[in-house]
Amino acid sequence: MAVTPWHFVLLKLRVMRNGLRGQRWRIALFVIGLFFGAWFSVVGFTLFAVTGFSRGHTGMALGGGLGGAAVVLGWLLMPLVFFGVDETLDPARFALLPLRRRTLVSGMFAAALAGVPALATLAATSGLAVAAALHGGAAAGLVQLAGVVAGLLLCVSLSRATTSAFSAMLRSRRVRDLAAILLAVLAALLGPLQIGLLAAARTADWDVLAGVARVLGWTPLAAPYTVGLDVVEGRWLAVPAKFLIMGVSVAVLLWWWSATLESAMVGTATTTSGRGTRETPDASPTTRLFPRLLRGLPRNRFGALVALQVRYWWRDTRRRANLITFAVVGMFVPLMVNIGSRGLIEGTSAVPPSLATATASMVFLGVLGGVGLANQFGYDGTAYAANVVAGVPGTAELRSRVAGFSCYLVPLIMAIPVALALVLHRPGWIPSMWGATVAAYGCGVAINLFVSVLGAFSLPETSNPFAVNTGAGVTKSLFSFAAMLCTLLLCVPVFAVSTLASDVWVWAGLPAGLLYGGVALWLGSGFAGRLLDRRMPELLSAISPRR
Repeated sequence: MAVTPWHFVLLKLRVMRNGLRGQRWRIALFVIGLFFGAWFSVVGFTLFAVTGFSRGHTGMALGGGLGGAAVVLGWLLMPLVFFGVDETLDPARFALLPLRRRTLVSGMFAAALAGVPALATLAATSGLAVAAALHGGAAAGLVQLAGVVAGLLLCVSLSRATTSAFSAMLRSRRVRDLAAILLAVLAALLGPLQIGLLAAARTADWDVLAGVARVLGWTPLAAPYTVGLDVVEGRWLAVPAKFLIMGVSVAVLLWWWSATLESAMVGTATTTSGRGTRETPDASPTTRLFPRLLRGLPRNRFGALVALQVRYWWRDTRRRANLITFAVVGMFVPLMVNIGSRGLIEGTSAVPPSLATATASMVFLGVLGGVGLANQFGYDGTAYAANVVAGVPGTAELRSRVAGFSCYLVPLIMAIPVALALVLHRPGWIPSMWGATVAAYGCGVAINLFVSVLGAFSLPETSNPFAVNTGAGVTKSLFSFAAMLCTLLLCVPVFAVSTLASDVWVWAGLPAGLLYGGVALWLGSGFAGRLLDRRMPELLSAISPRR
């Protein structure tokens, strides 16, 4: 019997059903995911359909051009930054089966369409078909409905191709440094770009924006979402041209995905440089296990665990992707919060810089940094069994993991406040901003240590650093939000002091933040370590991949 894409869809549905069987918490999270999918569908459908009641065609142009482009970009960025990519059907598990690459790609593509995000996107963008029908009748509505379906194919193919390609890039140790530099440059440009867009929106000329939307309609970003407008305005020849643009784009993306998919299956990516590590002739085997910058660590259990975590965070693609995400968001959000949208362009700030606002953004930075440890054991998978067998105490385990993670995070969370203070022309605020960041980071890490012990979940055994199991995207987001909320509650005293006693906070912020965050981290790691001692078997079972 020939294998068809329908077999992959049925296989995915069966794996999803078996994964939910007997797991009440997974069922609850799946239901929550369905609720948010339905909410997005209703809101999106309403917003797109409302453009059909506007006078003229400006509303349709904005909805199809700008709104459609936003949907496509959302499919590109959200899996990379937040939710991850569903890898219920891991392509590596098909490596030994006699399947042609074309069969595998088409089957995986069909399986990707059978999910809540795809169905929610299809339902939301169907509002464009209603808007087209209101303006141009049934013919325009049917053409736009076909465009909506084509747009969904474009979104899914773009998401899978880019995450697969980015995964291959992160697996290469030769390319990782260049990737980090490029992403850092992109992060530095996102803030000014967004500020410029917000400033332009205050005096926006909707006709000009509609013109921009029409230009986007001739790009793969919005071509499938503007075909209904072409029918309404009588440009029938533009319809096949835009479908051709979309078809070529999807074909290229699927070809790109197939190339990287095959690489993941056969494991051609390598992380060795071939040149070896230069060591001194008298270097002992134990010394070689410690990174060069950490040769001063004690040669005991704690030092070995810290060195292990430092190497993991640098070499593991999932963890490295987490660090890159923090670098991007950590530089973008403080700029948006503290710099007035008109101030950067006109030279005068619409709202004068405020120490309270700067402190709040630094608290967010520290809170976001702690989230990186929310599923730290999930990265290890079955490898954590070695620590269980060795009987590593929970407190030593957690504190060594925090130390290894902080080797990368602390330089970032100390550099970002300096850059922001210099941009705001307030260098005197640097110590107090450091204090707020450290206090929030200590509280965030303390909370997320409990989350990592109580709410750990397994990750798929795949080379894609953005892959998650079915339902794990919702789990990841809910745990992250809960941890951030609890951390913000712990940081209320920092908010209160920085707002009510700003003069005192300027000079007392750094020592107070170090003391507050240090005490929170020490107590949290101690109590969470005792909890880990009691839950090691349950934790190992939770993070072990399901077959």
